[in-house]
Amino acid sequence: MFNMGEMGKMLEGMQENAEKLKSELANKTYTVRAGGGLVSLSVNGNGEVIDLIIDDTTLTDKDMLQILLIGAINDANKMVQQNQQQSAMGMLGNMGNPFGGVK
Repeated sequence: MFNMGEMGKMLEGMQENAEKLKSELANKTYTVRAGGGLVSLSVNGNGEVIDLIIDDTTLTDKDMLQILLIGAINDANKMVQQNQQQSAMGMLGNMGNPFGGVK
């Protein structure tokens, strides 16, 4: 039989786990390099840029710099998204079957 009290507890637990996961992700740092290290970009787990290093040699070629920045930003965003997905799947996997004997 379906128990609303247990469902409420389960939802509270899921919310707590989601908040914990969000905090853990925010504390992670991902660094990508483009152009053999001419551009280095670091983002946190929320996808916020926290550091950007640009080699001086790229400053004379605006087109190259733009391409390197776009590549680094896209790579960093992919890393963050993949980690968020893996972390969320891990969290769901740790919950087991929330419906007990229901199949």
